[in-house]
Amino acid sequence: MYKFFLKKAINIYHLVLAVLAGFYYRFPSRKLIVIGITGTNGKTTTTHLISHIIDGGHISSATFKIGKGEIINKMKMTMPGRFKLQKLLGQMLDAGCKYAVIETTSEGLAQHRAWGIDFKMAVFTNLSPEHLESHGSFENYKKAKAILFKKLDRNKSDSVSIVNLDDKHADFFLKFKAQKKYGYGLNKFQNKQYQNTLFKKVIAQDLQLDQSGAEFKIDNINFKINLLGEFNVYNALAAICVGLSLGMNLVDISRALKTFKGVPGRIEFVQKQPFAVIVDYAHTPEALEKLYQTIKPTIAVLGACGGGRDKAKRPILGKIAAQYSDLVIITNEDPYDEDPREIINQVASGAINSAEKCRVLKILDRKLGIKKALSMARPGDVVIITGKGCEPWLCAARGKKIPWDDRKIIRQELQSLNL
Repeated sequence: MYKFFLKKAINIYHLVLAVLAGFYYRFPSRKLIVIGITGTNGKTTTTHLISHIIDGGHISSATFKIGKGEIINKMKMTMPGRFKLQKLLGQMLDAGCKYAVIETTSEGLAQHRAWGIDFKMAVFTNLSPEHLESHGSFENYKKAKAILFKKLDRNKSDSVSIVNLDDKHADFFLKFKAQKKYGYGLNKFQNKQYQNTLFKKVIAQDLQLDQSGAEFKIDNINFKINLLGEFNVYNALAAICVGLSLGMNLVDISRALKTFKGVPGRIEFVQKQPFAVIVDYAHTPEALEKLYQTIKPTIAVLGACGGGRDKAKRPILGKIAAQYSDLVIITNEDPYDEDPREIINQVASGAINSAEKCRVLKILDRKLGIKKALSMARPGDVVIITGKGCEPWLCAARGKKIPWDDRKIIRQELQSLNL
């Protein structure tokens, strides 16, 4: 009974803060076209792609874009708190932005951070288990994601929902009301059950993937993106749907996509020769496996988040790394209040149990782990360092935040090793 009332009290607390923030900043979203992106993976890249195509402001786990300026998100939060969120939207309005693209998280939605924000569009990327400790179950996690789509009901006259048809949870998100609906996917995966539906379908055809990016066609219009992997094609398709829903034509959208240079910390090459060194944010099993399938690593450096976050995935991450790499280095990530050695051991258990030809090392100090990987790399190798991307902090016990940037550490160690 105590836990029930405590949960209710916390929920009311979050809601009250959201209401106060909305009134304090006078609901700037009412004068913007706000687009929310939700899902497990791909949210950040999709947010940036949309912002680039429509020349809008954005709020993502990587950066904040206000007008023409863009700054690194140093908050260690994908979706900021209510006052910060409303303030950013107000700044976009003052800067003359017409559009605001927000990367929305399940926890942010569940904690009412989106209260008072008038979303005109909701985009669903994909769904796989994450944050289950926080939500209690996968079903609760899915329902939290759906809050974004439920908010569209208040704007039926101009609301748009955009759903990945190739995700097995597509039907769940398609059921929510919207004035216009778009579905996207790849031709080879297109589900026959959607062939006779009335909503607009955007399907990539003649897909070609290589180490420079991807090419595909939509209605005989050629598209080229400078992003690696099939998963990024899905992100681009979601962005194309947004452009179409706003009245853009495919030719103009295609031109815009060609000039997109990527997102900080998402398959970011720090070095390409004599061996490649790549930084990526991937921290879920699905995202990690898709990354490794796209860019087969020789050496994988990874860890897992602490603070009670998704403990079940830790050995799975290690297992995946061992299946795709010749050398796996398990190191510290963001331990928060947990023993980092225990987290590393849990990740390593999956790697060791799966390692046949793969060597597994446990190095507590992340900087030393990165240095070891670089020192062992040979010409032609691929070193992939995952989990943090461009995050500017390493979060330790008692709220301590250590200044950090995997990319900066890599450059320093490459220089010290004369590589």
